[in-house]
Amino acid sequence: MSAEPERLIVGRVSGVYGVKGFVRVFSETEPRAAIAEFPRLWMQRGADWELLEVEAGRGHGRGVVLKFRDTADRDAACALVGSTLAVEREWLPPLEDGAFYWADLQGLRVETKEGVDLGRISGFIETGANDVMVVQGDRERLVPWVRGRYVLDVDPAAGLVRVDWDPEF
Repeated sequence: MSAEPERLIVGRVSGVYGVKGFVRVFSETEPRAAIAEFPRLWMQRGADWELLEVEAGRGHGRGVVLKFRDTADRDAACALVGSTLAVEREWLPPLEDGAFYWADLQGLRVETKEGVDLGRISGFIETGANDVMVVQGDRERLVPWVRGRYVLDVDPAAGLVRVDWDPEF
């Protein structure tokens, strides 16, 4: 029996679009429409995962619409609403040195340059200027993801991100 592939969440089905089986997708890819470039996506409904072929997809306004091969009409699309979408890690393009996928940073411990533990990365927020790291510890902190200024060192192997940040903020 082969091992399950490592899947990374890239979005979720948030609604239906039209009557021909298209669904609205909240995409967590950058850019958002990049989710439509994958020829296949894993879809989780309940505890089960299913590999679906993407027949068509495009950016639509601030979101994305996708059409899966076996989703022929609006009723079939309605059944997909609320599903989670994922890709296999091996499908992702390689990164340049010093770049990271957000999924690789989730859960890493964050500490100040003085060694004060701030908590763990629970997510990221995209803003116009720069991304912001959400750190959950004794309370939630929002730390700008600016390498060299606030983010001093990222060591996924050690499970640690060192920051120049006042723990009182």
